[in-house]
Order: sequence, then C-alpha cells, then structure tokens
Amino acid sequence: MIRHLVLFKLDEGVARDEPRVAAAAQAFEELGGIVPELEFWECGWNITDRPIAYDFAINSAVRDAEALKRYIEHPAHQAAAGQWREFATWVIADYEF
Repeated sequence: MIRHLVLFKLDEGVARDEPRVAAAAQAFEELGGIVPELEFWECGWNITDRPIAYDFAINSAVRDAEALKRYIEHPAHQAAAGQWREFATWVIADYEF
C-alpha cells in the first residue's frame, strides 16, 4: 500500500470561505467516491492557528504505484487539483506502508 499525503497552503489574502476555495475543497471531498483506486480517503481543514500549519490536508491510500499513477491522472483528480492551483501551493509525500 502507498500512503499519499498532501498539505495545501492558501496564498496570501485567500480565505477558506471564498466560494472558489469552498468549491475546490468540495471537489476533493467528493474524490473518495469517484476514483476507484482510492482504498482510503479523508480530507479536511486545519483546526489550529499555528503559523507553520498548512490549511487543508488530504490523507489517502492506494494499492501500489500503478494505482497512484491512475489516481493522479484521473480526470476528477486533475479537475480538483486544477482548482487549487489558482490560489494555493502544496507539498506531497508518498510512502509505502
């Protein structure tokens, strides 16, 4: 199994209650029921106000490297990630467990 973690940081001046941000978060929330390669899926907003904290997180798992590739290339994932590119940066970690 591969754990796929993503942490998003909203750009300066962007608020999580903006309609475009809410739509992007909703798009990621829906991926768990859309992309068949996802064995585990959860995401949510950070609840702390620590200055080093990121704003939104995805915690997911796929069976293997091929499943991860299919997930990344899936049209629903591409559409959701494309929304976030407009107002956020992110870091990713993928590891086997």
